[in-house]
Amino acid sequence: MAELAPAEFDRMFQALADPYRRGFVEQLARGPASVTELAEPADVGLPAVLKHLRILEESGIVTSEKVGRVRTYRMQQQAFGAINRWIEQRQAEMHAAFDRLALLMAETPEEKDH
Repeated sequence: MAELAPAEFDRMFQALADPYRRGFVEQLARGPASVTELAEPADVGLPAVLKHLRILEESGIVTSEKVGRVRTYRMQQQAFGAINRWIEQRQAEMHAAFDRLALLMAETPEEKDH
């Protein structure tokens, strides 16, 4: 999978910054759901739910399909692949920095109290 451009990362993180959208993602992680099913537990009106779902879809986190009058949303299979790789890279860099610090501390003689 290709890496995301900075603007695409920004869109994904902004989409996930909202608690309603994170709730929809949690719900969709368990399986596809219709707009009605997603709106049911949310404490917002249908227009707001549709707006949140549009933002999730534009960010590449979910997809939708309309059959008849029912629009069903599902998670994009690789939605978080690029974000996971980015986080793993930051973790590896952080661990390497701590390893260098530990090595430096081991090489530095301790001062003795007089």
